[in-house]
Amino acid sequence: MSKEKFYITTAIAYTSKKPHIGNTYEIVLTDAIARFNRFIGKDVFFLTGTDEHGQKIQEIAENEGITPKQHVDKIAGQIKDIADMLNISYDKFIRTTDDYHVKAVQQIFKKLYDQGDIYKSEYEGWYCTPCESFWTETQLVDGKCPDCGREVKKAKEEAYFFKMSKYQDKLMEYIESHPEFIQPESRKNEMVNNFLKPGLQDLCVSRTSFTWGIPVEFDPGHIVYVWIDALSNYITALGYTPEEKGELYNKYWPADVHIIGKDILRFHTIYWPIMLMALGEPLPKQVFGHPWMLVGDEKMSKSRGNVIYAEDLVKHFGVDAVRYYSLHEMPFAQDGTITYEVFISRFNSDLANTLGNLVNRTVAMINKYFDGEIQSGDVHGDFDDDLKAVATGAIDKIIKKMNTLHVADSMDEIWKVVDRANKYIDETTPWVLAKNEDDKPRLGTVLYNLVETIRIIAALLSSYMPETSKKIAEQIGADDLSFESTKTFGETKAGTKVGEAVPLFQRIDAEKKLAELEEEFGQPEEEKIEIAPYKDYIEFEEFEKLDIRVGKVLECEKVPKSSKLLRFTLQVGSETRQILSGIAKFHKPEELIGKNVLFVANLKPRKMMGLESCGMILSAEFEDKLTVLTTLNDIQSGAEIV
Repeated sequence: MSKEKFYITTAIAYTSKKPHIGNTYEIVLTDAIARFNRFIGKDVFFLTGTDEHGQKIQEIAENEGITPKQHVDKIAGQIKDIADMLNISYDKFIRTTDDYHVKAVQQIFKKLYDQGDIYKSEYEGWYCTPCESFWTETQLVDGKCPDCGREVKKAKEEAYFFKMSKYQDKLMEYIESHPEFIQPESRKNEMVNNFLKPGLQDLCVSRTSFTWGIPVEFDPGHIVYVWIDALSNYITALGYTPEEKGELYNKYWPADVHIIGKDILRFHTIYWPIMLMALGEPLPKQVFGHPWMLVGDEKMSKSRGNVIYAEDLVKHFGVDAVRYYSLHEMPFAQDGTITYEVFISRFNSDLANTLGNLVNRTVAMINKYFDGEIQSGDVHGDFDDDLKAVATGAIDKIIKKMNTLHVADSMDEIWKVVDRANKYIDETTPWVLAKNEDDKPRLGTVLYNLVETIRIIAALLSSYMPETSKKIAEQIGADDLSFESTKTFGETKAGTKVGEAVPLFQRIDAEKKLAELEEEFGQPEEEKIEIAPYKDYIEFEEFEKLDIRVGKVLECEKVPKSSKLLRFTLQVGSETRQILSGIAKFHKPEELIGKNVLFVANLKPRKMMGLESCGMILSAEFEDKLTVLTTLNDIQSGAEIV
């Protein structure tokens, strides 16, 4: 009987610079999903790699005084080394400079051109080099790139364009009929409301202003632009060409899931599916836009001095501790955070105390009380059945969580077993049983039950923390960590010898470690924050004239034909009120629904874009960005701000 196929990919890493822990989080997440699907018996193919073309690469190489190929060889090597260091179980590492990929991309471009989906024209607009994206004047935010906030420059050049609009309705129908296609749900709403509903523009897919890329075979002055080049790696890695699809492609495509950062979701859920539709190929089953790992509340940035690299974390804490933190501390849909302080706290509490102490105590007691030999587990007592039920029941819960990519939640299910085993020790008090020779058989059973539970924990951990799983198995003498073995209690044979009780994770002295890290990496420079000058004093009576209220957002949507306005419907006590606010560039409508916002209630109504606005939503402004003011706790709508 053939195994169920499972094809999973990361986004290929851009070779502009060495990746930090926020970048490498994605490959660890993908690895855990890939390993788990292998664990439960699927035939898995896991692809990762590097995106190596583009104007930005060419400019970096020129500044370094080397060729673009020399630059990408160096960075691709670093990316691959980091993946290997983190114990990533990829099946293939693709580079977009690989000969087979280059040839396949040229054939894909030619096929799309020959069938009329690509045409030649001229582009004039604003270009962001870091994002490799063209923007119209209306798409810019305060004159800067709407994606990254960096400076843009005017560009005009001859280019080939892809007819995105031709496939827009077909893609919309597909998304509506496949609700699982874009995950999480909030990301799907963002793509539909912000890009598909307003209408797609044709996509620029070639460049002539630089040379580092894949030449358009039939028009050598043009370079195939990043989207067709990079996105097609998911099929070229499987041997796909328009003429011959290849054995791996026929076996594994369509992909079961693309794991990508939320910032490149548009390319993977709009451009990529349309490319596949034009090629006549099936779409991936799911695209998961994962959140970002922040340092505190900020994105990692060299300019801020807050970049943390995976190899530095591994050096100080070990590979599996880095994997644990990356997988367990990142929520499903919201951004996660990493600081050395929190990392050390989790290391000590979850790994050293909770997991490590369970294994260490159990193995040490078997060595102390039974000369390292596991006894038979046939003297039943209180608490045994519950421990066994928790241990053997975990796998089904984990499968449900992993099937929906709730990886952090699936790890919580493992730690519930760990917690139950620690509680079992407190309930059965084996050190008390050891004092009475008549209680030795019961003591042997208690320790047997602990070993069996630990064996199941080791098996469950194998997808997330593979080296720790092996170390646990070695200490307890376990040789079966299979998926099937997690469903049954009693696999361990009496007479099995345990190993030495060696701590899995040595507890860290937080103060000393933080001092060591500060000495090695320094502290980020404190940024001097300049705020707008205060306005002139006013009399209290003037302030009292303002009627500021709380309104609960019932509806929020963009105003048609306006790039700035959002239309709010607020619940205010038992009435509703419509307010228009020019904050569309700063907030997505779906993020605000259900929030309590503050608004000025006694402004005279006025018309905007033909709609009446009855009040003003209050926002805080800093560095040309606006954030809507909300209440800390839920409160009755209509409440007065005093």
